[in-house]
Amino acid sequence: MTEETLDFDHLRSWIGRTETHDDLMSPWTASALAATLRNEERPWQAGQALPPLWHWCYFLPTAPENRLGPDGHPARGGFLPPVPLPRRMWAGSQLEFFAPLPLGAAARKTSRVVDVNLKQGKAGALVFVKVEHEVHAGATLLLRDRHDIVYREAAKPGESAPPQSPPADALWTVEHRPDAPLLFRYSALTFNSHRIHYDHPYVTRVEGYDDLVVHGPLIATLLLEAAQQHNPGRSVRGYSFKAVRPLTCGRLLRVRGHAAQADGSVALWAEDEQGALLMQATARLA
Repeated sequence: MTEETLDFDHLRSWIGRTETHDDLMSPWTASALAATLRNEERPWQAGQALPPLWHWCYFLPTAPENRLGPDGHPARGGFLPPVPLPRRMWAGSQLEFFAPLPLGAAARKTSRVVDVNLKQGKAGALVFVKVEHEVHAGATLLLRDRHDIVYREAAKPGESAPPQSPPADALWTVEHRPDAPLLFRYSALTFNSHRIHYDHPYVTRVEGYDDLVVHGPLIATLLLEAAQQHNPGRSVRGYSFKAVRPLTCGRLLRVRGHAAQADGSVALWAEDEQGALLMQATARLA
C-alpha cells in the first residue's frame, strides 16, 4: 500500500482526538493480577499503591460485541484512526510515574492521538500511531504513558525478520514459560479480545504465527517486575520498552538486566531460548 492508497491525510485527521475513562481502582483487580504475575494468594486492600504498569488493567474501553473487528479488536474508526492494514501490535511505550496510584481511589485516564506516520518497510507499508495517556486523581497527575501502535500488512509465506542478538553480561536472569492459562488470564484482566492471544486456528491460519502470541505488555511487565525484585526499595520513576520480536506460547522467556547505573537507569531485555532478542527496555529508578 502507498500513502495514496491509505488516504493518509484522512488518517492524520485523527490527530488531536481524545477520550476519557473513569475508574475506581478495584483492589480485586490488583489481587487477581498479583495471583497471575506473582503467584500471590492474598487480598490487596484499598489504600495500597498500585505497582507500575498494573494500570493497564484499569480504565478499559468496553466496546460492545457487535462492534469488534475480525481480529477481535474494537472496529477501527472510533478513537483510533481506521488504518486499513490487517495486523496491529503495541510496539512500545514510554512512561513517567509522578505519584502513587492508590487502590480504592477514583481516577481518570485521558487519552489523545498525538501523531500518525506512514513508513515503507521491507514487508510493505507501516502506519505508526502514537497515543498519549495521562492518569489523574483529582487535579494531581499520577502518570503519563505514551503508546506506539503499529499497523502492518498481512504476513507473507516464509516472512521472518532475522533475529537480533541481545546485550551481554546480564547481572541477573529470571525465566518464565508463558502458557495458555497465563495468556487467558492476562487477556481477561486487560479486557483484551485480540484473537492472536487465545484463538489458535485464527493466529496460525490467518496471521501466520506458529502458536498463540504472548502479549507484549505482559513481557514488559515481567521485565519490570524482575528489575524491581533485583533493586529492592527503589521506586520506578520511568520506564520505556520496544518490542523487537514476538514470542509464542509455551516457549522459554528469559528476562534479564544489568546493574543500575549511578543515574538510576537500568538496561533490561527479554530473549528467547535461542538467544534472540524479544524486547529492549530501560527503567529509571529513584
